[in-house]
Amino acid sequence: MARGTILIADDDSAIRTVLNQALARAGYIPRATSNAATLWRWVAQGEGDVVITDVVMPDENAFDLIPRIKKARPELPIIVMSAQNTLMTALSAAEKGAFEYLPKPFDLNELVSVVGRALSEPGRRAVRSAPESEPEDLPLIGRSPAMQEIYRIIARLTQTDLTVMISGESGTGKELVARILHDHGRRRSGPFVAINMAAIPRELIESELFGHEKGAFTGAHTRMQGRFEQAEGGTLFLDEIGDMPMEAQTRLLRVLQEGEYTTVGGRIPLRTDVRIIAATHRELKSQIQQGLFREDLFYRLNVVPLRLPPLRERLGDIDDLVRHFLRSAARNGYGQKAIETAAIERLKRHAWPGNVRELENVVRRLAALYPQDAITAEIVDSELGQGLIAGSVEPEPAENGSLSEIVERHLGRYFARYGRELPPPGLYDRVIRAVEQPLIAAALAATRGNQVRAAELLGLNRNTLRSRIKELDIQVFRSPGS
Repeated sequence: MARGTILIADDDSAIRTVLNQALARAGYIPRATSNAATLWRWVAQGEGDVVITDVVMPDENAFDLIPRIKKARPELPIIVMSAQNTLMTALSAAEKGAFEYLPKPFDLNELVSVVGRALSEPGRRAVRSAPESEPEDLPLIGRSPAMQEIYRIIARLTQTDLTVMISGESGTGKELVARILHDHGRRRSGPFVAINMAAIPRELIESELFGHEKGAFTGAHTRMQGRFEQAEGGTLFLDEIGDMPMEAQTRLLRVLQEGEYTTVGGRIPLRTDVRIIAATHRELKSQIQQGLFREDLFYRLNVVPLRLPPLRERLGDIDDLVRHFLRSAARNGYGQKAIETAAIERLKRHAWPGNVRELENVVRRLAALYPQDAITAEIVDSELGQGLIAGSVEPEPAENGSLSEIVERHLGRYFARYGRELPPPGLYDRVIRAVEQPLIAAALAATRGNQVRAAELLGLNRNTLRSRIKELDIQVFRSPGS
């Protein structure tokens, strides 16, 4: 028995064919078209239980069509898919009222699962107006699988007031993400207030957060507003929450539990209405075990965990990031600069302990200090201080031979390069990564993209294989029957 009619709109005939077959196998009735006009006619006639649409179509952009669909049939779930894999695409999908956003290429099983959820949760996403203005440049950059998942989570979170815990190394953009959640969320008309726990003397944190009354302590000559009061109706961003002293943690827990607080030296409880977003580069569970962080506060803050990947896990984004930073430098008067492909490859081989912040600083120096119109690999090497970038690894092509032979060759290259000196730290992970990528790619090629068979061939769990494919950014050909 059919489970529902799914309307598909995409001008790529191969995608229409694949979606038709996958949805039919799952028990649905698919109807596919290559244009927005036909999709709108079907919707207006009352057809379809779910819509799956590409953003860019020959006759109309889906983001112009979706409001008309939502007005005519508010309960009809719309799944947006796009090869324009940017944060703004994900946010626009959410702001227009889409049920879900899927970046291309997507996993067919995931799409079928999303269709099932859409049918069981119709009307879950409410339409809301887009922000009055959008930034000239995208606030987050990257098309890697890791960033696509971040975009999807952010797009969902802008529709809620849930408390968010952002984790990630220094320089990964935690405050930037907090700001995006505010600027595109329900509270964007209210204030965004940030406080960094590591930058304030521990004895002053409670006063900074909750304010104090005149005479509350030596030097308190007047009443002072705290950050909670300043953020009323908006968002309070608690950066480096792992550095908060235990006394302040106890008071913060009460705010989260009761929705009220008292100023330092005050007696009358004050009600508060703020959204809390916290961030840390520390491993809070380890701090809990050491007695440095309250476990009950952790679970109050960790309602939605959001981990930002370090730059070394998304090296494919460096090209887009560098060009974005060069455009920004040009607007600031440093002149138009091009960058050679070889220079980009040099940057991809750097360890980037400072993550995106370090990359941005390097690009600013390259734009400001070098008069050349084009940034070369030699200039990059010179700026980073040595001919071979510290902690870097030359990319290797896919290799033939047994696994032990491939590993032996890689180890030989490292020790030949460094002679009697020790190789850079992280040798095990670097060699494993260099070997793993061609090995997985070979298994997928041998099985014509069938991930179930490839996982069996490699002796891996399929979920583990899928995770590694995303992390290593391996392009997968998915035949309609896979």
